[in-house]
Amino acid sequence: MVPLSFVEISERLNSMDLPEVDLVIGIGSGGIVPASLVAFHLKAELQVVVLNYRDENNNPRYDKPVILKKPERELDGKKILLVDDVSVSGKTMNAALEQLTGLDVKTLAMKGKADYVLFPEIKDCVKWPWKVY
Repeated sequence: MVPLSFVEISERLNSMDLPEVDLVIGIGSGGIVPASLVAFHLKAELQVVVLNYRDENNNPRYDKPVILKKPERELDGKKILLVDDVSVSGKTMNAALEQLTGLDVKTLAMKGKADYVLFPEIKDCVKWPWKVY
């Protein structure tokens, strides 16, 4: 397991050329803290969409991610950055993207696959500084 600190995450955010956005949407539950950090960094509004796919042991709970909470406000005309902690299979990110079809959306993951990836070099599990293990 690779430990990461808030300082390392902050330094990586500062070194990336992220797009200007109006809104950051975090995928809950794992993407809420990362999205909060990104929204603060970009000085953007924050919303949350909640999906559930895996259980607390990281095993799939359903055949595909289930939407539990959709974004709350009008999103038309906004530049959106969709954020999750990890996007390996892309199932959760894609399910969230389906809720945002037709909108101007880019994706960001702390690790895995997205338009922007903070730690593309990390292939192992991560010990996030906000998680209690």
